[in-house]
Amino acid sequence: MERGIPVRAVCRSIAALQAINRHGSLSLMEIAKMIELPYPTACRIIQTLIYEGLIECEPTRKRYRATALVKSLSAGFHSEGNMLVLARPHIVGLTKKVSWPVSIATHVGQWMIVRDSTHSLSSLTFNNYDPGYTFPILESACGHAYLAYASEEERQCVLNGIIEMEGRSLTLSMFESGKLVERIREDGYATHDRNRISLSPGKTSSMSVPLFDNGRLVAILTLTFFSSSMTMAEALKRYMPDLKQVAQEISDKVTADSQAPRVIPAPAERARKAKAAIAEIEAQVMMH
Repeated sequence: MERGIPVRAVCRSIAALQAINRHGSLSLMEIAKMIELPYPTACRIIQTLIYEGLIECEPTRKRYRATALVKSLSAGFHSEGNMLVLARPHIVGLTKKVSWPVSIATHVGQWMIVRDSTHSLSSLTFNNYDPGYTFPILESACGHAYLAYASEEERQCVLNGIIEMEGRSLTLSMFESGKLVERIREDGYATHDRNRISLSPGKTSSMSVPLFDNGRLVAILTLTFFSSSMTMAEALKRYMPDLKQVAQEISDKVTADSQAPRVIPAPAERARKAKAAIAEIEAQVMMH
């Protein structure tokens, strides 16, 4: 091979894995579109990643996510896979109790990206915010909560990036001065009235609280409601106690899970599971 010429198959596999990592989980069709490959080619790449144990199919839907073995590629990798599985029953339960949709978001670049939500389970929503939808950090309650609870170094790094891309603003200056950070940490939550950057601008408001793994910020939990239905003060009085309780329950479970000893499946068991998953993918290919 000529020096400097990359192996195309390796580049495509890395692109697929990066796409899955960015969005938390993706369907085969979404992966094919994102890495701009024919569906059959994307299927073969996913088969390979499953065989190597780097990704797996979610148990409740035909979407693919990273496994713990991805950590073998980078000591700095932090997976949200277990957190989302552990949190799902809690956010579903909260929506059943209060009726409003809730979501879990994590930080990516200058954005907060939805990892899971219950919008599809609630009639009290204008739109569904599926995993992968992004909100600007300075224009969302989840972004404000993230900035308040992130480390000082991480917060300043994000703010510097926003300044470079978008310039300064009053909200940014309040975070730089520490005023908003202090207020949000004292309250234990962040709010955003009449969300301007959303699928229904100005029609919804949100409140957000942090999720932790053994004291480390890992995600933000958000409840969204119709702005016309009540004031923020009334919404906080009604729903913040439940939101904080669910956040604590999720954080406790995530912490306990991360501290539990990890058992990596034996090669034979991995091969058996991979073979079954690959057979399922081949069946999907036949349907297309």
